[in-house]
Amino acid sequence: MLERPVPRLFTFFSVLAEEDKSAMLINLAASLAQAKHSVLVIDGDVATLQEVARMERAPREATRMLPEGFSMARIARRSVPSASDPQAGQLAEIFDSLIEQAEITLVNGVLSADQSLPVPTMEMGEIVIQVSTTASSIKAAYVLLKSLSDRIGRRPFSLIVNDATEAEARTVYANMAQAASRYLAAQLNYLGAIPADDHIRRATGQGRAVMDVFPFATAALAFQRLSKKFTAAESARSTYGMATDGASLGV
Repeated sequence: MLERPVPRLFTFFSVLAEEDKSAMLINLAASLAQAKHSVLVIDGDVATLQEVARMERAPREATRMLPEGFSMARIARRSVPSASDPQAGQLAEIFDSLIEQAEITLVNGVLSADQSLPVPTMEMGEIVIQVSTTASSIKAAYVLLKSLSDRIGRRPFSLIVNDATEAEARTVYANMAQAASRYLAAQLNYLGAIPADDHIRRATGQGRAVMDVFPFATAALAFQRLSKKFTAAESARSTYGMATDGASLGV
């Protein structure tokens, strides 16, 4: 019998507008699904895992399948519960059960009421920071990186650069990686760049992924390249069970 792939978990934090992070998650998930991977996105306006933990919803209502070929769920509708919440343990169990059913889980990262990651398992997966090339974005990303590093300790993080050429993204990464290493003792890995492309906005306006509407657009091709980083089979592992070249190896 073929061995089942180890689930891989990626939690995304962004210093960009919410629509930019949502577009990243949806388009990346669609690209992974097109490559025949089982994908779960934890985000979106559906029955929440918190409602399942409170037994207000059945577990089957926690996720829905989208036309793009991946599943979607949400942790909470308003504030994310903290570790002291009465349902925190059950929420973590539901989360862990869900990600075991998918090959790849992409989480829209939000912090709980006490500024911690809402589910302990998130600390075991890869944490991805989304940034652009502007000075304000880079500064905000460094502040975010420091805040996350202070909360969960020394570990690798990964970077995706929006609205950038490959050369511009590499420059942003090099500068941030140097600062992270020098001042935070944190390892920063490079995942890739998503170019500025109006096709993303136009596809989003139709409620669809860019590769479905404009399969040969520059952004669509970039998402295809990026998705391969998330499924790399041969990756060097860190002591945290993650890849040190930017591809997670599961939890």
